[in-house]
Amino acid sequence: MNEPASFNDASKPAEERPTTVDLAVRHEPMNTGVRGATGDQPAAAIGAAAAIYQPEPLFPAQDSIELRARWDGIQASFVDEPRKAVQDADSLVATAMKRLAETFANERSTLETQRDRGDDVSTEDLRVALRRYRSFFGRLLSM
Repeated sequence: MNEPASFNDASKPAEERPTTVDLAVRHEPMNTGVRGATGDQPAAAIGAAAAIYQPEPLFPAQDSIELRARWDGIQASFVDEPRKAVQDADSLVATAMKRLAETFANERSTLETQRDRGDDVSTEDLRVALRRYRSFFGRLLSM
């Protein structure tokens, strides 16, 4: 049986920590162990911290338009075929999550390839990558 993932993975060796590559290639649902907000910070403080920066778009504009159009079609179909609409919604969400995980995995792979070739990965490239992770993570926590 799989143990729920812990958010305190810093004590684990790097090779045992989950990565976006794991999400992009995994075909089974991931049990994150999330059970709700716990901790010492009230929700308002977490929300205020998330509002400090402007989140970047998760998808290119055209992809967002296409995903929203598919969602609108699914939502409109609910009246006639509610069960199929829910199945289609699940599929669309899974597709979006997979595409997002692949995007982060590709960005990480590019940085690692540059490093492995002996190229200097600029601090600016790393800053941009970290900003994207921060933006995505902030959105996850605000849901």
